[in-house]
Amino acid sequence: MRIVVTGASGFVGRLLVRELLRARSFTGVPITRLVLVDRVAPPDDGPTADASAQVVTGDLVDRLAEVFAEPVDVAFHLAAAVSAECEADFDLGMRVDVDATRALLDTERAQSATGGPRVRMVFTSSIAVYGRPTAGNHSHPISETTLPTPRSSYGTQKLMCEHLIADMSRRGYVGGRVARLMTVAVRPGRPNAAASGFVSGIIREPLAGRPTVCLVAPELTLALASPRTTVQALLRIAEAEHGDGPDRIRGAAPINVPALTVSVADMLDTLRRPAGPETTDLVTFTPDPSVESVVASWPADFDNTRAAHLGLRPHTSFEAVVRDYAADHPEALADRLRPRLG
Repeated sequence: MRIVVTGASGFVGRLLVRELLRARSFTGVPITRLVLVDRVAPPDDGPTADASAQVVTGDLVDRLAEVFAEPVDVAFHLAAAVSAECEADFDLGMRVDVDATRALLDTERAQSATGGPRVRMVFTSSIAVYGRPTAGNHSHPISETTLPTPRSSYGTQKLMCEHLIADMSRRGYVGGRVARLMTVAVRPGRPNAAASGFVSGIIREPLAGRPTVCLVAPELTLALASPRTTVQALLRIAEAEHGDGPDRIRGAAPINVPALTVSVADMLDTLRRPAGPETTDLVTFTPDPSVESVVASWPADFDNTRAAHLGLRPHTSFEAVVRDYAADHPEALADRLRPRLG
């Protein structure tokens, strides 16, 4: 089996690749080649030395012939321009998020049209497709049946791709699956350009003993999924078969990754308990209207029923998310915090 991961050098991409290499198989079939595609090469501690890994570096559209030089069975399409980038540069978002996705789909369609396997494609969409009609919470939790009304270019572009994947799946060109990702936290390392980057920053930086700025008001609520939950969801959605049963995926119907609903203030209160007030005092609030306008347009309260039918659950608490981060990245903690969070 030959599996492609686009955006393989990104944070979620690296975690997904690690799990695929650990499993060595997909739906019981051995993985013979894992093709890792990104504009930048994987980090030095990445999987490049693994015999089953093939690294393809460059623009996805320019490298599709190389990626599909041999038949592809499964494609995880994670490559994207992120929310703030798309809001700042409309053309960038259209080129990276929409045009590249269409080029990938056209290549997959050509493979099946010439007798190759129909690609099982997993597309990482976003809760940004929904929008939030008012600054307050919805009267009912958001589910996959809620009408998407995106209020950002990023959300609109993701929704465009969802519809294209659904139609090409209906026509039998690809076997599409759509995972709507939540805000993923806590991310290690340097912040990215996502509007939600502050969410990880207000946990990651204080735990390292560094000051940080929160760009939204403390009462803002968010839907969060941990890195572990996100990767588990991508793998389970990829493995699920199409069909009408509750544990199957109907057409290319989207699945919301299970999420916790938590406010920024609650996140800091949770962090204060194991890490102490001297840690959370490192966070200062300087709301940025451009960031708030994007993040506040995303819903925060979700019905996780469809994900639960696939065996997926959110973390039990935000404290569990923090402790997972501490366990996975002890080197990123200030010395005084390792005994408290170990």
